[in-house]
Amino acid sequence: MTYDWDFEISFYERLVKEKPLFVDALIPLAEAYTRKGLYRKGLKVDKLLSKLCKDDPIIHYNLACSYALLGHKKSALRALAEAIRLGYRDLGYLRRDPDLKNLHQDSKFQKLVANLK
Repeated sequence: MTYDWDFEISFYERLVKEKPLFVDALIPLAEAYTRKGLYRKGLKVDKLLSKLCKDDPIIHYNLACSYALLGHKKSALRALAEAIRLGYRDLGYLRRDPDLKNLHQDSKFQKLVANLK
């Protein structure tokens, strides 16, 4: 059985249409876009969220994932460094997150991980 991301996307898009800066709707909307494979839309929402929630490490981590999924390694690493600076500490997940797969062998990624230990 597959999850119905279309329903979720439609639901949160309606909420965001009425309240464009509604963070509690933008977060699951970005996640739904990403899980549906709509990476550009997810990135757009994650960029907005990173401006609205400047001090949230999870928001910046998700932004890093969106950049990585689109192959924007430099931007992904910058966003990931910011997430870590803000307090992101889940080293185990960071190492196995499939969204960051294309960064796992990058020396800059390895340095960020080493600094977390």
